[in-house]
Amino acid sequence: MDKEQKKKLKTQFKKNEQDELLASLPMSIDDLKDLLSFLNRESAPECDHTLKEAIEFIKSRNLDPEVIVPWLGEHGGFCDCEVIFNVYDDVGDIVGWHLEEDS
Repeated sequence: MDKEQKKKLKTQFKKNEQDELLASLPMSIDDLKDLLSFLNRESAPECDHTLKEAIEFIKSRNLDPEVIVPWLGEHGGFCDCEVIFNVYDDVGDIVGWHLEEDS
């Protein structure tokens, strides 16, 4: 296999991974971006090692926490600050949200 074929395979593999992740989202991309922005807002309280803020946001959007919370956990989001950093690591580039954005 030559270098160009390896590059194409790698690109296709990454696209497949991204497609799977997008298909697994338990909420719209806009809701996910808004959740990340909400948790990362300047006025956010210090993380108390729960998903209190995330669940508050989820419920305020009439979304189902019983579906979303396990998905967040699958991506390392076991508390509000871990959602910002770990879930962001998995989905930030794919959904087009970056830590330096305010909202």
